[in-house]
Amino acid sequence: MSASKTVCPITHSQFLAQAKSVEVVINGQPTLAMVKEFSTGSFGWHHGDKLTIKVGDTLVKVQVGLTLTVIGSKDAPKGDLAEAA
Repeated sequence: MSASKTVCPITHSQFLAQAKSVEVVINGQPTLAMVKEFSTGSFGWHHGDKLTIKVGDTLVKVQVGLTLTVIGSKDAPKGDLAEAA
């Protein structure tokens, strides 16, 4: 038995018109993940940056790559849901 696919409840157009940046806190440092349409056709939020984090008494540089992908968005309709019906 295969798992059923999650259907995205929003279209590309609706997401891009209505989505806002998402606040993310990494090690107490607030930042914003920005709305993004990925090259794969899916959409969500992305944040990339370099931060310094303390490990014991040592500061280490880290590279952050954060992707929040709306499940099912790759197959979501492009226009309004009324148009897709």
